[in-house]
Amino acid sequence: MARRYDCSDATDRATGLREAASAVRRGELVVLPTDTVYGIGADAFTPEAVGDLLEAKGRGRGMPSPVLIGSPNTLHGLVTDFSEQAWELVDAFWPGALTLVARHQPSLTWDLGETGGTVAVRMPLHPVAIELLTETGPMAVSSANLTGHPAPQTCDAAQGMLGDSVAVYLDGGPTPDSVPSSIVDVTAPAPRLLRAGAISAEELRKVVPGLEAAS
Repeated sequence: MARRYDCSDATDRATGLREAASAVRRGELVVLPTDTVYGIGADAFTPEAVGDLLEAKGRGRGMPSPVLIGSPNTLHGLVTDFSEQAWELVDAFWPGALTLVARHQPSLTWDLGETGGTVAVRMPLHPVAIELLTETGPMAVSSANLTGHPAPQTCDAAQGMLGDSVAVYLDGGPTPDSVPSSIVDVTAPAPRLLRAGAISAEELRKVVPGLEAAS
């Protein structure tokens, strides 16, 4: 039976964060609020848990899960060949609605799906998410919806779709925005916009003028 915690109540929030972190360490799934939509998350380094995440969403390995982190410093252990322009994007927009696709460290023992040696990584601007990520370390997190359904802005909507496939639900109230994060590929010399989202191409080009448009 899934457990749900109201993060607007200090006691419930503390209990929920503790229970969610324990669930992640056990390889179970949790739902958490972010600054865009609710996400379903698992320990990024437990392949079985990531597989369960994809299965809960009805999603194949060809659409690998992004990774959320609680601090930019975590990037040092996750990515390689991270350019100065990529760090400038991090400095300007993290925490926030910008996902960066980078080459991951080849030594990492994780399986997020068919990634082609890259990882889509983001630090969300949401206190509940950051507190959980600080406790758990990197999590594979995807929008908390069944594939083909709208991404949820409320915990009710997420629970209505995912039910008992999730161990712990953290209810942070409605998310502030339904617009997904912008995605920029930083694996090449010139950053390339893969998806225009909450941060416009114009805003991004103020930081990296050479940003290429999505093909």
